[in-house]
Amino acid sequence: MADRKPLIAGNWKMNLNRNESVKLVRAIAESISDLAETEVLVSPPFTTLSVVKEAIGAAKIYLAGQNMHWETAGAYTGEVSPAMLVETGCTHVILGHSERRSLFMETDEMIDRKAKAAVGMGLVPIICIGETLEERDKGETFQVVRRQLELSLRNFREQKTMPPSTILAYEPVWAIGTGRTATPQQAQEVHQFIRQWLNEHFGSPAAEQIRVLYGGSVKPENAKELMAMPDIDGALVGGASLKAETFIRIIRFHEA
Repeated sequence: MADRKPLIAGNWKMNLNRNESVKLVRAIAESISDLAETEVLVSPPFTTLSVVKEAIGAAKIYLAGQNMHWETAGAYTGEVSPAMLVETGCTHVILGHSERRSLFMETDEMIDRKAKAAVGMGLVPIICIGETLEERDKGETFQVVRRQLELSLRNFREQKTMPPSTILAYEPVWAIGTGRTATPQQAQEVHQFIRQWLNEHFGSPAAEQIRVLYGGSVKPENAKELMAMPDIDGALVGGASLKAETFIRIIRFHEA
């Protein structure tokens, strides 16, 4: 993992009310007060960002939006701008999650525009990529991942530079919320491919600095083994991040 500090990110999706959100983030904050070797991030729904930010207080927990529009303002009913996320206290934003791609028809081109806008507003984008079960069964995993990288990061490629703080998240769609998980070896194989792609397009220093998370049914039982892989730099956790006990065990995977 070179000197890349692991990041454990909790994507709460469309779950938890205000009281539940505050209770959860406070429990997380209390549990990591002595933790220095791992970074932690939570991504609540838009409606609870403000109260979660307040509950985080001085704790070392990053806050992320789950999505955003690429425009700063305008007639985009139902959307949230990068400026709004910053005002709410977000430092990061998740872009291109498989659910946004499959359920809301977001394209690589849209994600590219969002990534550019996020960086322009000072947000760290967490850009998600990954293949479906059908694509994996057809042997198209690397072809799909390469296409998503090239199109979702087109602006960065054209500029020939990508902020080293940028985070990528490999989430095989067939392993999200299904209970199925890519084996550590399967995940490592794709993460290594992503690292090589970064090296091709942005050079060795960027490839060594940019973190690549794994997302897909990460649990306390498999977190340590996944994190032991040399190119896996953390986890984007879904359902297991909604309960303090399970999420804290994933955060503290070193102790398993």
